[in-house]
Amino acid sequence: MANREVSFGSRKALRVHLGEAAGTELGEIIQQLLDRVEQLEKTKVDVTPIIPIDLATPSVDPNSPTT
Repeated sequence: MANREVSFGSRKALRVHLGEAAGTELGEIIQQLLDRVEQLEKTKVDVTPIIPIDLATPSVDPNSPTT
């Protein structure tokens, strides 16, 4: 898994087009999102159902007598 980082050029373009403060803030937010995605990818686990779904939910027979 490659270490993702917002490039200098991308940060510079954000600052030029959005202004210094807004470009810097948006660049930091994007970097935080990239870091979070990387963390989630590292800790991701596959979920395997223990029992089949159709056995997990009881079926109700509308024709059966109720008590």
